[in-house]
Amino acid sequence: MDLGALSGIVGTEHVLTGDAARASELDWRERYAGKALAVVRPGCTEEVARVVRWCADRGIGIVPQGGNTGLCGGATPDMSGTQMILSLQRLDRIRAIDTDNDTLVAEAGCVLQAIQEAARNADRLFPLSLAAEGSCTIGGNLATNAGGTQVLRYGNARELVLGLEAVTASGEIMHGLKGLRKDNTGYDLRNLLIGSEGTLGVITAATLKLYPQPVAQRTALLALRSIEDAVTVLAAARKGFGAALTGFELIADSCLHGVVRCYPQQRIPFDGASAAMPWFALLELSDSESAGHAQERFETVLGALMASGRIADAAIAETVAQSRALWHLRESIPLSEKAFGKSVKHDISLPVSAIARFVKETNALLQQSFPGVEHVVFGHLGDGNLHYNVAAGTGRTEAELLAQQDRIFAIVLDSVARFDGSISAEHGIGQLKRGLLPRYKDPVAMALMRDIKRALDPLGIMNPGKLL
Repeated sequence: MDLGALSGIVGTEHVLTGDAARASELDWRERYAGKALAVVRPGCTEEVARVVRWCADRGIGIVPQGGNTGLCGGATPDMSGTQMILSLQRLDRIRAIDTDNDTLVAEAGCVLQAIQEAARNADRLFPLSLAAEGSCTIGGNLATNAGGTQVLRYGNARELVLGLEAVTASGEIMHGLKGLRKDNTGYDLRNLLIGSEGTLGVITAATLKLYPQPVAQRTALLALRSIEDAVTVLAAARKGFGAALTGFELIADSCLHGVVRCYPQQRIPFDGASAAMPWFALLELSDSESAGHAQERFETVLGALMASGRIADAAIAETVAQSRALWHLRESIPLSEKAFGKSVKHDISLPVSAIARFVKETNALLQQSFPGVEHVVFGHLGDGNLHYNVAAGTGRTEAELLAQQDRIFAIVLDSVARFDGSISAEHGIGQLKRGLLPRYKDPVAMALMRDIKRALDPLGIMNPGKLL
């Protein structure tokens, strides 16, 4: 196919084919590989619209891609060589910051960390925080409604957006960047596009909410005897800290020890029996009053929990560097997992009250069918989101484990359904869970989703083969 017209839109150097396109054709987990017609890198919203119109006129499928850090194959083309990867990485400007309105307008290709830094430079906080924040982009974050470590206080990506600019499947530009907290003028198209994984349109920019920087923060890693104790500690922290509780991460011992094996320069801040506890929790308090006020609240709540025996031990960060080291342990878990090999991953959400029973019962079911598998469990206990992953463990190879992926999915996700949970909390559906979604989602909801897809993308060119 002649791609000369695309070169005329974005420039010859921004139409990549062959070896130049390879990195974009493979997903971050190296589980999905495709072959693209080309990788096209527009430099502004109007160029995005023109590229989409070019593809629509020819019936060419469009695969939007940001930082390519997704975990469900949502930004990877199929092997047909007929789909276009639309890279948004050149749309990387911070267009405006309004500190009176507490908003920031960022283009879709802005790296999340750059947005955090721009907010910090304006003495504001943009609270979305993910392990991949140094490479993921805000467009991808919004397309998958990303969660992260501060959902407990600030909500998912959806709750951090006031307005969107987007290109429709027909190549029109929707101008919706008003920074309004109240705009009750019909259907909420913003929230329809957020979480749609590029299947309804292409997000090109967003107006994001900013918050005051916290005056003081306190961070602690807690050693715990059980998930039940973790749930009790969470309830006490909610009561004692209120909205100041910004993070509560549950971590299995195997996850922390895996990080240290992979990255010896990091260390678990416990010795002896405390280091051998089966569960840990990373807790963070962000205070708006003073460092003294934060310290007093921290000591009161954690002291009472330690006296009750619910916390076996606590490592409390005394400096910013120590706090960062504790968070670095948590954020290194996905990277250490990848270093040790592929696993069968589940990004699930459950009622917090059901998590302990879910883990106990599901672990037992998996051991019955696959003796010796390793349970790699961590996640955002405060909002009920677990990353419940299954590694090869003993007695089988990685290839043998992956050959059983469908059976493992069925065991885990059937268990999620029994506990009234969701098969995707923050990673999306992509290719990985596309075939599973109809089994676990209400059939009326599925029918409505298909109706919306047909209405907004009648040609079916927007990220074909993903989500639906």
